[in-house]
Amino acid sequence: MDIYEEIVRVRREGGRAALATIVRRHGSTPRRDFAKMLISEDGSTIGSVGGGQTEAEVIKEAGRVMETGEASLLKYQLTQKDAAEEGLTCGGTLEVFVEPILPDPKLILMGAGHIGQMVAEAAHRVGFKVAVVDDRESFANEERFPEAEEIVVASFQEGLDAVTVSQTSFILIATRGHGHDQSVLEQALQTPACYIGMIGSRRKTQIIVQKLLEKGVSPEALSRLYAPIGIEIGSETPEEIAVSVVAELIAILRGAHQRSEKQRFVMKLLEKAESIESEAEVQA
Repeated sequence: MDIYEEIVRVRREGGRAALATIVRRHGSTPRRDFAKMLISEDGSTIGSVGGGQTEAEVIKEAGRVMETGEASLLKYQLTQKDAAEEGLTCGGTLEVFVEPILPDPKLILMGAGHIGQMVAEAAHRVGFKVAVVDDRESFANEERFPEAEEIVVASFQEGLDAVTVSQTSFILIATRGHGHDQSVLEQALQTPACYIGMIGSRRKTQIIVQKLLEKGVSPEALSRLYAPIGIEIGSETPEEIAVSVVAELIAILRGAHQRSEKQRFVMKLLEKAESIESEAEVQA
């Protein structure tokens, strides 16, 4: 199997991998310069950078690289014993560059209103692949979303089933009604998306969270929700809200995000609900 074809397949399907390349060697080593090995999320490999303990350590490092998204340079000194195990006459030094192979982040907009339109444009400009889902063809179309790679016209109850959601997906819920928002959120919490955000006021968030708790959705699942969404910049217009939201997405993508007081609102709701439930159990 060709390594480069596999890289294209992995990125196309939204998976992750790491590519290890020998960038420098000195003395006797089992492989030559620029030998490559592709390591998948499940630990399977294509190609080789030498085998033995060195390769085992590269595979371990690949797991960390895929998790953090940060490349690393590994340096190894092959001892006489290592060389003998590889069938070599003497040892040498080896440097291996391990880089992440990650898909472009994907933003799934559940709702094609004015804010969704502005968010799609801003997200596309900073490298997100955009998918739009709405039940109105007059809203979800190429004319309004020329930057979208996917446009799905379907009910909100079925819309998430029509798009691929992976660990690098961001789901933004911005439908035209509380009922639709609640339905989409319940579905979204069952996906592996790295971000689930819902637009709306604290009051709306409180109502929807309470209804889902009553339906049996666990506090642990609901703790994944970001609501209200966006970094606090005093935004008012759809364009300003889009800047706020996309800034939050970038911060999460780059690992630079910490939940602000506003985003901790959901956590406080859940803590309050758990406290009330505990008191009820004691009284019973």
